[in-house]
Amino acid sequence: MFTLVLPILVFVGSVAGPDPAPEQAPPTVAASIQKSWTSAKTNIVESAELMPEVNYSFKPVDGVRSFGAILAHVAGANYVFCSAALGQKPPHAEDAFEKTATTRAAIIKALGESMAYCDKAFTALTDRTAGETVEMPFGMGKDTRAAALIANIGHLNEHYGNLVTYFRIKGLVPPSSRR
Repeated sequence: MFTLVLPILVFVGSVAGPDPAPEQAPPTVAASIQKSWTSAKTNIVESAELMPEVNYSFKPVDGVRSFGAILAHVAGANYVFCSAALGQKPPHAEDAFEKTATTRAAIIKALGESMAYCDKAFTALTDRTAGETVEMPFGMGKDTRAAALIANIGHLNEHYGNLVTYFRIKGLVPPSSRR
């Protein structure tokens, strides 16, 4: 009787091509909220920059805010929403800029500064801090830090919808449709 010994070949890797890309970590809740913030902020800021100054006083009917007044309102509300998320007293009232910022330049400045303030709140957000309880703005009671920031994103998106209508009435293409 005899024994036949055969070598065993083992392939490591792939003959067909390079190794697949390493798996990426799943997105976090905080990162998803931050991504939504960036999108909403971009639409509002680009709207402010795109609309000519002559149209900042435009409003389609009496009883609604003008284009510029919407942006000034958003600037003030940003401080109220984001200060709640930061656990701070708002540095400006919700209506502060509607009363004081009347030119395109002043509105864009106020809006930009309010966005920078909110950037701090969104950048500081982590999955751990997202669930912490804060006092919500506008007498909305207590809720999570994430809820305050998500409410701000919703507010921006609501008013972006107004701005889109104003752009279309003026025969202009809004920022999100330009991309």
